[in-house]
Amino acid sequence: MNVTDLKTMIDYNYWARDRILAVVEPLAPEQFTRDLSSSFRSIRDTMAHLHAAEWIWHQRWIGNSPTALLPNDRFADVAALRAAWSETEQHIRGFVEQGGEAIVDKVYHFRLLNGTEGSATFWQMLQHVVNHGSYHRGQVTTMLRQLGAEPPKPLDMIAFYRAQSVQA
Repeated sequence: MNVTDLKTMIDYNYWARDRILAVVEPLAPEQFTRDLSSSFRSIRDTMAHLHAAEWIWHQRWIGNSPTALLPNDRFADVAALRAAWSETEQHIRGFVEQGGEAIVDKVYHFRLLNGTEGSATFWQMLQHVVNHGSYHRGQVTTMLRQLGAEPPKPLDMIAFYRAQSVQA
């Protein structure tokens, strides 16, 4: 694993995020917050969880160990969620850019939400962030179908690679 690989994972993560946000944006507020009995109550809560998870990992990388995730109700609509998430994205991209190759195998020590001490190499944590996003984006896709809404375009990593090769 090298910094180029990390940047590719980040690019994929935000490409997939943008694809799912594109189909979540047209939802009525009631659809966005409707209880669909998934891992998280609603599409809003699932998407807010994804953002909050990325936010907390970034906080850990810069030496903080928050004791709680951001509250879901902080995001009244998709625009508020997108704005906060874009800011987190810029922080993560900047962190990787500034850290370069030196952070790939660097071990970070932190506290989990329950106070338990943890540590892992940066590349493992970033890989977790991307995999975690894939898992929950799949849930949102199912929730969209439950609402009768349009599902996103394919979110698989191979679809990302294909889209990148078309752009090149």
